[in-house]
Amino acid sequence: MFAVLKTGGKQYKVQAGDVLRVEKLDAVAGDKIQFNEILMVGGETVTVGAPTVAGAAVVAEVIDQIKGVKTIHFVKRRRKHSSQRTKGHRQQLTLLRVTEVLAKGADKSGIAAAVGTAAARRVAHNAAAAPAPVAEAPAKPKRAAKAAAATE
Repeated sequence: MFAVLKTGGKQYKVQAGDVLRVEKLDAVAGDKIQFNEILMVGGETVTVGAPTVAGAAVVAEVIDQIKGVKTIHFVKRRRKHSSQRTKGHRQQLTLLRVTEVLAKGADKSGIAAAVGTAAARRVAHNAAAAPAPVAEAPAKPKRAAKAAAATE
């Protein structure tokens, strides 16, 4: 049985036992996670989602958090401007091993859903930035009340 899952803006065709390198997820080595955005499930019968297959999931185990290969971007200005710049980047990745493909019953599995690090940071930020109750300041007297008090 195979499935097509979506994570990190990419789609992956997986089956049990596959090892994947996906965009960094908020999990540590040894955790079991579950992908719920399944676009297609295949086997004896093929089920195509509209846009996702309801109740389907892919369960995976996190092997490690790794970095991808370094990409180097070299920029050089021509002629009379003797400037050059080198930029490098290493993508943060999560290494996973797919343990099983569930065609049904994903909501009853009890395994935590896979969450990207950006989504995890957003949730933590929103929880920390929850507005605290503000005590009201005492009401200031209006000018008319002041003027009336001054004339008396």
